[in-house]
Amino acid sequence: MRKFLFYSVLLLVLLCGGQAVAGDTIASPEACLECHDDVIEAEDFTASIHGANGCVACHIELTDLDAHMEGELMPNPVDCARCHKQEFKEYFDSVHHFDHANINLSCTSCHEGIHELTAWNGDKQRANETCRSCHDTAFDEYHTSIHAKGVEGGNADSAACVDCHGLHTIASVESMGVRERALFRTEPCMTCHADEEMMTRNGVFPVAVKSYLESYHGKSFHLGHPENIAGCSDCHTAHQVLPNEDPDSSLSSENLVVACGQCHENATSQFVKFYSHGDMTDKNNYPILYYTYLAMSLLLVSTFGVFWIHSLLWMFRGFIENNEKKKALAAGGHLHHIENPHKIYRRFTSVHIFMHLLVITSFLLLSLTGLPVKFSDQAWAKVLMDFFGGSANAALLHRLGAAITFLYFAMALIKSAKYLFYKLQYPAEFFQRLFGPESLCPNLRDINDVTAMVRWFLFLGPKPTFERWTYWEKFDFLAVFWGMFAIGGSGLMLWFPEFFGAALPGWVFNVATIIHSDEALLATGFIFTVHFFNTHGRPEKFPMDFVIFNGELPKEEFVEERGDQWKRYEEEGILEQYEVEKSSGALYDFIFKGFGFTAVLIGVALTLLMIYAFTVGGHHF
Repeated sequence: MRKFLFYSVLLLVLLCGGQAVAGDTIASPEACLECHDDVIEAEDFTASIHGANGCVACHIELTDLDAHMEGELMPNPVDCARCHKQEFKEYFDSVHHFDHANINLSCTSCHEGIHELTAWNGDKQRANETCRSCHDTAFDEYHTSIHAKGVEGGNADSAACVDCHGLHTIASVESMGVRERALFRTEPCMTCHADEEMMTRNGVFPVAVKSYLESYHGKSFHLGHPENIAGCSDCHTAHQVLPNEDPDSSLSSENLVVACGQCHENATSQFVKFYSHGDMTDKNNYPILYYTYLAMSLLLVSTFGVFWIHSLLWMFRGFIENNEKKKALAAGGHLHHIENPHKIYRRFTSVHIFMHLLVITSFLLLSLTGLPVKFSDQAWAKVLMDFFGGSANAALLHRLGAAITFLYFAMALIKSAKYLFYKLQYPAEFFQRLFGPESLCPNLRDINDVTAMVRWFLFLGPKPTFERWTYWEKFDFLAVFWGMFAIGGSGLMLWFPEFFGAALPGWVFNVATIIHSDEALLATGFIFTVHFFNTHGRPEKFPMDFVIFNGELPKEEFVEERGDQWKRYEEEGILEQYEVEKSSGALYDFIFKGFGFTAVLIGVALTLLMIYAFTVGGHHF
């Protein structure tokens, strides 16, 4: 019966051309089976994936039966690549094809019993058993894992060897480069775990990939520089993946310190309370992260809402005022008469200028290296990170920017302390200095200035004049102090996690990450939009106010913008102390104006990239 079936199938093959002819001699399947029936079972071959082929479809060199029978024409090793071109190409480039650790496998090493071979039809258990025949050590680890248990239970979603390593394109982990190996620690895991629908139906944490990519580790991975950060298998292991509650799991409460200690040498039981996959949008499971995220979001929206409206009103009113001036000049008159309007006065000292240069330098360093991390899902972020040579180099530059920030902040504290306490003659003088006109501390006058400015915006009153410091300048100055505690404090915690993690629970780093990221977004967005407009972009200053680079202020601008300061200096008889006899030279102006314009252009470019990310780029806040 078996031979009848075999002959029936092969007869169809012969009729369709599955035959080899040498003159009048035909090497038919019947003829083959007469000699080889001890090797090939007709029924098994008929049921195999090769059953529709004749013998000579693989043994193509057997074109003359008589010559073969006489031993003159013998078969060569079968070339599977004739039919399985794509599979062979993948196999050819794999570790199995090349001599690796004295291993050089052929197709039949895995596909044994070629004449009885049936389609695997996605049977992962069958694939695992094939791999197990050689990789017994790795399989012993894998066999205990949650993945292996799922495969053995018939769960097609569970990961088998081929899901991570591939069917034919199997690379040698040992021979991979550093970056390639780092990618391999995570990419295979993401294939399944990024499918939230799959994870949900299997009762697995559905946002593991999403939460990982929002962490510093994940952002560096996403930016294409995974060499110095933890990947999935670094924490969960490559093969013995177990539930966290399993005592043998690498992430069990007993083993977690050891797992984190692979990278963080001084990790403690407090340190490992970090939420590796903490989701700040999950109110029920991570309430601390959720409310921190909510508070920072409200701060961002309220701050930008108020100051962007302020800037738009100012822009519109400023254009109206400029038109009024043009009309007055065209009519042969002028709006204000100021004697000797181009006389120069000193507004800032060389120390102020130096500090501002430090501010600009550090802020650009922090922005250029920090924003790619914040927007790691954007193509432009990857370009910037590659420009710096990777996340490790960017991190060094970011910390250099932080160090410069701490330097100018320390200088600001020293200058403030000197102003408030140096040669203090009586206690009440402290408050006179703190709330006086030379102080950057807000006072009751600022309320009147804000009110007068809004009235001017709405055409309800004249444009106000100011004292030495305007209310928006005071806000910028005090924002540095808030920023140092928010950005600086959180940044230090993230810079030295082992030090702070020795005493603080690890979830504070999740909180610090949210604060650092959102406060940095607030700072960059504010500086590059509101501050740039207030300083350089408003109609009366555009395209740049150069005073911070040379400290010089023309008398006309002094009187019109800071008239109350001018009057006070006149009454105190100290105007002459601020007169500038020799203005800054052309070379000085050229260098520092070039620096200033470069800084502004970088800021504008980064602002446009952020806008692109939130709109076209699909980045979610």
